[in-house]
Amino acid sequence: MPAALASEVKRVAKERHVTISRALVTLAERGVRAEAEAKEQLKASYRRFIDEKEPALKNEAGLELIRSIFGTDSIAEDSVR
Repeated sequence: MPAALASEVKRVAKERHVTISRALVTLAERGVRAEAEAKEQLKASYRRFIDEKEPALKNEAGLELIRSIFGTDSIAEDSVR
């Protein structure tokens, strides 16, 4: 385990007054939950994009899909508009 991660796990364990093993389990559960939520968000964004018929709303849905895939900072703001 990288040193930075180990010190973060120790910090979490100390703050919550639990063992390092318990802190690892808690952090792993959070990670799995966050990954599942991200996957569901991606599926919802994809469905919205595919189902949308109106061009302006489809464009918004497409931008949302791109953000779901690449992150919120993946689309530069258009300052020309």
